Amino acid sequence: MTDPASWPDARGWVTGALYALVVTVLLVVAVRRYRRWPPGPADLVTLVRVGLIGAVTVLVADGGPVGILVPLTVLALVLDGVDGLVARGTRTESDFGARFDMEADAFLILVLSVYVSWSLGHWVLVIGVLRYLFGAAAWAAPWLRGPLPPSRARKAVAAMQGIVLTAAASGLLPAPVAVAAVAGALAALVWSFGRDVSGLWRARSPRTGARRERWL
Repeated sequence: MTDPASWPDARGWVTGALYALVVTVLLVVAVRRYRRWPPGPADLVTLVRVGLIGAVTVLVADGGPVGILVPLTVLALVLDGVDGLVARGTRTESDFGARFDMEADAFLILVLSVYVSWSLGHWVLVIGVLRYLFGAAAWAAPWLRGPLPPSRARKAVAAMQGIVLTAAASGLLPAPVAVAAVAGALAALVWSFGRDVSGLWRARSPRTGARRERWL
């Protein structure tokens, strides 16, 4: 039987309820915007990931056991590669699916950065908030909304954040190693965002704010 002491307390349940409510509202809005119904096979995989991320969020809010948090996070990260394979394998790729997957990744990184910041320091939160700061900046600077060309480097840096933060959250790494690894991941993320911002700046158009252009 599960130890009742490991169950979420009131704070955990409230966090879980708010998470479910916000996710539901955002999904309804997105489905209407992209006219994506019923969801494709890959979308269902991402939805499972969203459920796992919700569980991780509850555990972080509740200070739950790392022995449960880390396996759930690892499973969510593994499924991040599965949904893309399913989408390509079933030829059901879509803008909705790509955005759904991206936002799930971003929120998981935010939650993990919060958890790791408790042991390594508030500077770790920069990893979690950069994506949202970029989105906020795009409202003020339309050229930041331009299309980004596909980039393996961007994908690799994004994947690195989840892996490194999970390793740091596990508590298995010596403190100096954890700090170095997370700092390296942050440096790579800043470089990736800086590279994209620079490319969007070069591709901007006085009339439209951005035009499609590839850069290295």
